[in-house]
Amino acid sequence: MSVSQLIPWGRNRSSHLPREARDPLVTLHREMNRLFDDIWRQFDLPSINDSMETMSNWPSVELNEGEKEVVLTAELPGMNEKDVEVLFVDNALVIRGERRAERQDASQHMSERYYGRFERRIPLNTEVEPEKAKADFRNGVLTVSLPKTAQAQKETVHITVVGKAA
Repeated sequence: MSVSQLIPWGRNRSSHLPREARDPLVTLHREMNRLFDDIWRQFDLPSINDSMETMSNWPSVELNEGEKEVVLTAELPGMNEKDVEVLFVDNALVIRGERRAERQDASQHMSERYYGRFERRIPLNTEVEPEKAKADFRNGVLTVSLPKTAQAQKETVHITVVGKAA
């Protein structure tokens, strides 16, 4: 790579781009992010953008919809039921809490674990009865069962699939 390729304002100049895209400071910012991402990739480390995306999707959840209920399962390893709060707001299930560091060790060299406050909103596409919801926490797994309303249960229609033999 030549030195001229490292200078961001000489590359990709185009008059059809919006003013923000031609701004040298914005371009410099993008190029610096790209440069650091390239450096991280050389060491097989996740990029800064990848780790930010992972943190925003933590905890990992699984949503299953049956005929009579919606079941959400969330993985919260190293936590207990006192660290987690479950709410139902605006037809969305909200899981929030805080994961605290177990210890502060001055000799720690690296940590890929996530600590701090989190909140995850999972919108639901079906009508449920939140006042009849049940939440269970076992072995670091939170399971929330939300029964569907009678109207939502009636809306399920089974359609017979017919095939022709070739």
